[in-house]
Amino acid sequence: MKLNLMILLALLGSPLAFADEKHDHGKETKEEHAGHDHDHDHGDHDDHDHDHGDEKKGPNGGHLVESKSGIILEVVVDKERKARVTFLDKDKKAAKLEAQTITGTAGERSAPVKLAFAKGKDDDANVLISDKALPEGAHVAMILVIKTAADAKAVTERFELHLH
Repeated sequence: MKLNLMILLALLGSPLAFADEKHDHGKETKEEHAGHDHDHDHGDHDDHDHDHGDEKKGPNGGHLVESKSGIILEVVVDKERKARVTFLDKDKKAAKLEAQTITGTAGERSAPVKLAFAKGKDDDANVLISDKALPEGAHVAMILVIKTAADAKAVTERFELHLH
């Protein structure tokens, strides 16, 4: 009987032991909010303006992808919701498009949009443009498979575009 009572007390007291780990975001400044580690789903507060401080911007204001393999690219979404990818050099300036290729997938796993990228023309000669529009929504998950040359090993990059 005493053992059951001890187990019951331990179970009831365990939420209190972890209470300090929870905190109210409503009273802290952006600097305080950014200054500590935390995991949360951005989907629970899509209804307000939110600064994604960990998201790096490219020279054209797009999403900056810096691969561990040394590839740097910027992904910009145009008014037709097509992804436009520009390869960048180490100084984050547009690099000449040569034999680089990209394929990808965008959106939710339950309804993915397969993307093929083709080289643009004229002013967009150094831009790879998706053949299809990205799915609707302010946050679009993307997976890009990048090759810098025909015989190069493919590099896969996963990220989320914040389109607001």
